[in-house]
Formats: sequence, structure tokens, C-alpha cells
Amino acid sequence: MSIDTETAARVAKLARIKVEDSALPALAEEFNTILGFIEELNEVDVEGVEPMTSVTPMRLKRRADVVTEGDQQDKILANAPDAREGFFAVPKVVE
Repeated sequence: MSIDTETAARVAKLARIKVEDSALPALAEEFNTILGFIEELNEVDVEGVEPMTSVTPMRLKRRADVVTEGDQQDKILANAPDAREGFFAVPKVVE
């Protein structure tokens, strides 16, 4: 798969990143380089290799799933630039 400047512009728009037209060829080339690395990773044989969370085998720390500091909705929403009906309000981004 190859990314052209038109696709790079569309990705930048979807990511809400302003990219000048003169920088689009370089961005497309960066995307192509990343996709090349991904293709290389897809060629690696990982049959029989167990997934790991660290380079050293260790069990992750666990804690009880209990509410420790609940009922702070008003305090948390006080930091929000826009809150409505007890929730964070964000601008619509889906086209």
C-alpha cells in the first residue's frame, strides 16, 4: 500500500492537524516509511511465541476493584471547559 499526497492530506484533516501543501509530500513519504516498517514486522514468524507485558516475566500488581474516592462529579466537572447534564461536553467531530 502506498500513500499519496491526497491521502496524507485527508489523514491530516481527520487528525485535525494543519499541514501546509508544501509539506504534504514529505508527510506522505513518512507514512510510506512507517507502512514499510509494518510490512517488515508482518514478515516475522511469531508462531509459538507467547505475548508478554515486559522483557522480564513478572505478574502485574493487582488491587481490589473498589471505589476509593467516589461522589466527586461536581469537583471533576468544575475543571471542564464545557459540562452539561453532569457530563463533559465536547464538539462534534464525526462527519
